Amino acid sequence: MDHCSCESKKALDTLRTARGQIDGIIRMIEDDRYCIDVSKQILSASALLKKANITILRQHMNTCVAEAVQTGAGREKVDEIVLILDKYME
Repeated sequence: MDHCSCESKKALDTLRTARGQIDGIIRMIEDDRYCIDVSKQILSASALLKKANITILRQHMNTCVAEAVQTGAGREKVDEIVLILDKYME
């Protein structure tokens, strides 16, 4: 199981970008910027967080889940994925 893969690096880059956006959003609010502009930036940061999460989930399925399936313990890992997807759909 390689949790320091290229996918992890992509997720980290995306999260760092989101962090920068969130810092910018905070400054926008402190500067009393137009509400719609702030809201658009919040939506953009939220999209980046979702993108990072999908990257992490893809990596999890390609490593942890694949390994668990090979060892006969795949059901538990599949159940974990289903719980996460259920939260996405709420």
